[in-house]
Amino acid sequence: MRIEGSAALVVGGASGLGEATVRRLHGDGADVTIADVQEERGQTLAGELGDRAHFVRADVTRPEQVESAVAHAAEHPGGLRISVSCAGIGWAQKTAGRGGAHALEPFQLLLEVNLIGTFNVLRLAATAMLANDPDDNGECGVCVNTASIAAFDGQVGQIAYAASKGGVVGMTLPAARDLSSASVRVCTIAPGLFDTPLLAALPQPARDALGASVPFPQRLGRPEEYADLVAHIVGNQMLNGEVVRLDGALRMAPR
Repeated sequence: MRIEGSAALVVGGASGLGEATVRRLHGDGADVTIADVQEERGQTLAGELGDRAHFVRADVTRPEQVESAVAHAAEHPGGLRISVSCAGIGWAQKTAGRGGAHALEPFQLLLEVNLIGTFNVLRLAATAMLANDPDDNGECGVCVNTASIAAFDGQVGQIAYAASKGGVVGMTLPAARDLSSASVRVCTIAPGLFDTPLLAALPQPARDALGASVPFPQRLGRPEEYADLVAHIVGNQMLNGEVVRLDGALRMAPR
C-alpha cells in the first residue's frame, strides 16, 4: 500500500506513539485524520502540520465517535486506506494481596479502552475499507493495532494491562483471515519500553535504568521507531496477520 496519496486514520494520534505515526504518515504524503480525546493537543498538531492533517475528537469506547472519525477519514477521494490504533491506558495492581482482591472496575476499564476500543477502530475502519477499489497491487487497506510485550511477559501487577493487550494480540490473525477476501491486511505492533508521556513522568534515574535493561540498544525506544515500523508494514504486502515485537530483544522480568 502506498502511503503517498492515501487517507490515514491514527486513533490516539495526539501524543506519544500516535503522534509520531501521524508525523511520519503525513510526511510521507498521506492525508491524516488525527482522532483522540486530547482536543487541545490534537488541534495543535493538526494546525502545525497544516494541509492534509485534520483533528476529530474520538473516544474509542464510544462507537458513534469512532464511526464519525472513520467517516471523516473516508471522505478522501480514494477512501480510508490506512488505520492505526494507538489509544490505550495502563493500571498496576496485583490479582490479590494484603489489601484485598484486584479492583474489578479498573480491570474492566482497561479491557474497554485497550481491547474493545481497539476492536471498535478495527471493525469500523475495516468496514469502510470494504468500499475501496483495489490499488495497483490489489490492496484495499491496512490496519495496524498496538499491543505490548506485556501481552507475552506480563509483570507483577500487570494482570489487567497484560490481559487487555493479550486480547489485541489474539485478534490479529483471525481479523487478517476475516478480511483477506476483501484485500485488507491486519498487523499488530507489540512495543517494549518506549519514551512516551507515560514514562516521561518518571525521574531520570528510573528512565535510565529502564533503558539499560534493554539488551540492545540499551535505551528506551523512540516513538519515531514505532512510526517507522508502521510505515514498513503499510508498504510490505507480505506482512499480514503478524504480531511484531519492537523491543530490542527485551524479555520482561517478573518484577
